[in-house]
Amino acid sequence: MTPIRDKNPRVKLEPDAYDRLRLEILERDHWRCQNCGSLLHLQVHHQELSSHSGSDTDENLITLCDVCHRRAHRLRF
Repeated sequence: MTPIRDKNPRVKLEPDAYDRLRLEILERDHWRCQNCGSLLHLQVHHQELSSHSGSDTDENLITLCDVCHRRAHRLRF
């Protein structure tokens, strides 16, 4: 029988650290929505939602415009 592994603990940053990471993500993604290429109304999205234990890490964050961000959340539910 295979033992059940503990889930990786969620990384949750303090507000100041998250703000710095958010700017790093926007710069990494060249201030463009990674879905449609828009330069307007950009937001940082947790690909694995924070409400589902998604971490505040650069691997889990992506830049989306507000339209694509709303669409991403609608498609998940």
